[in-house]
Amino acid sequence: MKPYFRKVHLLKNAMNALILGASGLVGGHCLDSILASPDYQNVIALTRRPLNRSSDKLIEQGFDGSDFSAFEPPVSIDHAFCAFGTTIKKAGSQHNMREIDVNIPFRLAQRLKALGVSHFSLVSSLGADYESNVFYNRIKGELEEDLKRLRFDSLAIFRPSIIGGNRPGDSRTGEGWGQKIMAVLPKRWKTIPAEHIANAMVVRALEGFKGTATISSGKIWDLSTI
Repeated sequence: MKPYFRKVHLLKNAMNALILGASGLVGGHCLDSILASPDYQNVIALTRRPLNRSSDKLIEQGFDGSDFSAFEPPVSIDHAFCAFGTTIKKAGSQHNMREIDVNIPFRLAQRLKALGVSHFSLVSSLGADYESNVFYNRIKGELEEDLKRLRFDSLAIFRPSIIGGNRPGDSRTGEGWGQKIMAVLPKRWKTIPAEHIANAMVVRALEGFKGTATISSGKIWDLSTI
């Protein structure tokens, strides 16, 4: 699937974007969409390893995640995109997973807010709820609430169901079975391709809305296929 954009762009001046998680499944497609969009002139990819991408727009910048207080981007940032996270298997503990899925994105968001970034997009999860008894859903909900308190001009929270696609160097057997089962369900529940999520993130950011928007899988399908 090629990156999709509306034929009429709502923002006239080219902007700069930042993405956290560009080496992952959704983040990689989001980076593709940003690079393909004429609305963005530069994109900073915060990464722990080289992305092996070639584009005049792309600026790769390393990070360790422990402290963003001194982070100074080489260009001013208008829109930020976060598709950063891990699994409990990779993290090894709930403590480590919380650090990766909640603390690192929030530290970055705090710094970006201080730098005047107007829009922040987050890939969260269907079922995210800071009061949930399920650890995964709870930490996703906690990050959502933390970001809301920062009061970005616009905050887009994407809550996809099971994400379809092949993750680089990753095999998630349970999720694979889930994709097969959920593919036959209504849009809110069915497996959604990572490309659709990525395209919807960029489309929503370019709409220039104000406030907080929570976008479920059904709406993600609609945004990415208009």
